[in-house]
Amino acid sequence: MVCAALVFGLVDLADEAGANQQVPRSLGPSTATIVTAEQSHPPGTIVVLSDKRTLDLVLSRDRALRYRIGVGRDGFRWSGVVKVGRKSEWPDWRPPAEMKARVPGLPELVPAGPFNPMGARGIYLYRGNADTLYRIHGTNEQSTVGEFASSGCFRMSNADVIDLYKRVQVGATVVVK
Repeated sequence: MVCAALVFGLVDLADEAGANQQVPRSLGPSTATIVTAEQSHPPGTIVVLSDKRTLDLVLSRDRALRYRIGVGRDGFRWSGVVKVGRKSEWPDWRPPAEMKARVPGLPELVPAGPFNPMGARGIYLYRGNADTLYRIHGTNEQSTVGEFASSGCFRMSNADVIDLYKRVQVGATVVVK
């Protein structure tokens, strides 16, 4: 029930030459644009429109900063209101039990860095004091941004998630439609 980031072909870091060739050299595109969008939410609220694969950071009553995102594939999309419970720079990733059952062979832990499917930043979504296990996070798999590709998390280019991370506060409301 967490991020769809699947870890395929993790590089044996002992093979430094091979690893160096596969380290992503780009943070990906910046897709943020200011849009006119009538909002009923206060500034600082994040509004995810899963069907349009966009994430809006509300700036004012009629303006938002819109990013292109990847969302849950069939059977993994969800809606509701949650809060930003915490944020992390270059987070590590521990696949949840449900994902490990679906994808045998996933490691217990993928440490922070360029091979981590959480990318450059993680914004952790909570319902009350409970971690939902859903995230807004970066990705090194740019082809999945703008697609229905995850297990319920919201993927952004690393450039975009770094930008959003700087703008959003812990405690901010996240509305997922």
